[in-house]
Amino acid sequence: MRAMVLHSPGQPLRLEERPVPEPGPEQLLLKVHACAVCRTDLHVADGELTRPKLPLVLGHEIVGTVVKAGERARILMPGTRVGVPWLGWSDGTCRYCLTGRENLCDNARFTGYQLDGGYADYTVADHRFCFPIPAGYEPSQAAPLLCAGLIGYRCLRMAGDAERLGLYGFGAAAHVLIQVARYQGRRVYAFTRPGDVAAQDFALRLGAEWAGDSDVLPPEPLDAALLFAPVGSLVPAALAAVVKGGTVVCGGIHMSDIPAFPYSLLWGERSVRSVANLTRQDGLDFLALAPRVPVHTQVQAFPLEAANEALAALREGRVRGAAVLETGTAAPALGGGSRA
Repeated sequence: MRAMVLHSPGQPLRLEERPVPEPGPEQLLLKVHACAVCRTDLHVADGELTRPKLPLVLGHEIVGTVVKAGERARILMPGTRVGVPWLGWSDGTCRYCLTGRENLCDNARFTGYQLDGGYADYTVADHRFCFPIPAGYEPSQAAPLLCAGLIGYRCLRMAGDAERLGLYGFGAAAHVLIQVARYQGRRVYAFTRPGDVAAQDFALRLGAEWAGDSDVLPPEPLDAALLFAPVGSLVPAALAAVVKGGTVVCGGIHMSDIPAFPYSLLWGERSVRSVANLTRQDGLDFLALAPRVPVHTQVQAFPLEAANEALAALREGRVRGAAVLETGTAAPALGGGSRA
């Protein structure tokens, strides 16, 4: 099988031929059809998230079909279509797992970081951390729902019943989330890199009431702000934009340092909090909601072997919506050995 492999942070991924992996007792072997390209992949590839498994196959927004199931994973039959998210395993026994917070498990393992991911023709995944894909979504359309959608949805939950919602960084997550927020009757204000008129126009087309540069205040105060751009200086900027009692939610797994800011920005019972990963319940809830909205993802497709090009486009802000790697929909025969 083909795989795009990271051998050293800061170096391009290499296209390699690898054996098709064999699923363990709790695992599924999946034929990958599409895998979205996430900013977290950039953080891993660029060395900002340290200590990845090396060599590593990146990718944690995977849509594929079951080819083979381990002996304790046969509840999902071959041909079943599933999605694989960032959270790939948790121990199920710690205080976090036992209180519905498996996303905080100290022993958790993550797809495309400690576990090989979906920048490949095939991958394996723990069946307990695979989600059914809603009918009606093509693989490339569904892939961004598995992180951009899920993390955005968890961030939105943390914002409570905020009516006036600011989205800082209008990329893959925000372009999904604005559709959910509008469906829920919220008013959305979009903030982009200064001067990024194309992203601002994109936000307005998706229903934002206002779109502007991230270094200016919106035309009216916000009840909550969700930060998807990994820029620490946006935290005090967002605090300045929210009302007393408002919430600033940081949705990224990595962010540059937050600069010092006056206490007056936090005073008035404003709060700053982070969102870490997702729980399986988040996944089930969001993927049930998405077709009701319905969420439509805008994707820019790349072939698997162009993964470095897709990462560069994301790094340089040249993607509107989500970048997705496509490997094809047919499941090649696995007979005659361990290669495809």
